[in-house]
Amino acid sequence: MNIAISPSTVPYAVLGHPIRHSLSPRMHNAAFAALGMDAIYLAFDVPPEKLKPTLLVMADLGFAGINLTVPLKEAAFRALVHLDQAARNLGSVNTIKIAGGLKGFSTDGEGFLRAIREDFDLTIKGLSLFILGCGGAGRAVAFACATAGAKRITLADADIRRLERLEADLRSLKLNEAAIASAGTAPPGWTGACHKADLVVHATPMGMRPNEKSLLPRQAFRRRQFVYDLIYMFPETVLMRAAREAGARVANGLGMLLHQGALSFFIWTDRPPPLPVMRRALEEAVYGKLAK
Repeated sequence: MNIAISPSTVPYAVLGHPIRHSLSPRMHNAAFAALGMDAIYLAFDVPPEKLKPTLLVMADLGFAGINLTVPLKEAAFRALVHLDQAARNLGSVNTIKIAGGLKGFSTDGEGFLRAIREDFDLTIKGLSLFILGCGGAGRAVAFACATAGAKRITLADADIRRLERLEADLRSLKLNEAAIASAGTAPPGWTGACHKADLVVHATPMGMRPNEKSLLPRQAFRRRQFVYDLIYMFPETVLMRAAREAGARVANGLGMLLHQGALSFFIWTDRPPPLPVMRRALEEAVYGKLAK
C-alpha cells in the first residue's frame, strides 16, 4: 500500500510502550486508503511519564486522533480533563479526539462485546466470567460485561491493588445481574475459578513475548467453555493452545482490535469505517496472505 504524504495530510497515531507489536497502523491506513482520505496513521513509543507533554505537542502539530495501548490507557485518563462517560467509568482512555482540545474515549468495552458476538455467536447476558488481568483492557471488559447482564464475574490479577480497585468499582455499580468475586493474586487460586466459568478472558500481556508460559494450565479449562485472549499478534497464543487442547473454543484478540478501532475511526472522522478492508489488513498481518 503506497501512502502519498502532502502538506495537507492529516496525521493520526497509536502510542504505547512498547509499540512495535501494534497492528493498528495497518488497519487504519488501509481504511484511509479505501476511503480516499488524505491521512496517515503512525506509531510512537512513549513511556507513561512522557505521555502528557507528548499529547500536547501532538495537538500542536495537527494530529487529529490518537489511540492508546498498554501501559498508557490509565495515564491518558489522568492526563485529560474532557472524557466521555465510558472513560470516566473505567478510569481508562484508548481513544483521543483532537478538535479544539483533547477529549478521551474508551471503545474497548463495546469492541469486546462485538468481537464476542462475532467470534463465538455469544451474548454476555446470563454467563459466568473469569477475567485474568485488571488493567485498562481488563477493566473495560469487566465493566462492559457487568452492564451487559453477566451472571457472575470473577477477577484475578497479580497486583492486589489493581484487583481490589476493580472489584470495588464493579460493586459500586450495584447491578443485581452480576455477582462480583475475586480469585486473588496467586496462580493456584486461579485454576478452579477459571474452570467454573462459561467465558474466560485473558487480559494480561503475558504471552506477547516468545517462549513465555501460559498463566493458566491446561487443567484450568474444559469442554463447552469459551476462551478469549486479548493478545492479537499471534494466530494462537500459549494460553489459547492450552484451552483448545482441553476442549474449549478459543479466539485471539483480533476481533476486539478491529471493532474498538472501527469505533475510534468513527469518533475521529464521523464516517462509517470500512470494516471488511480493516479486517482484511489485520488478518493478512496475523494469518498471512491466505486470509480471506
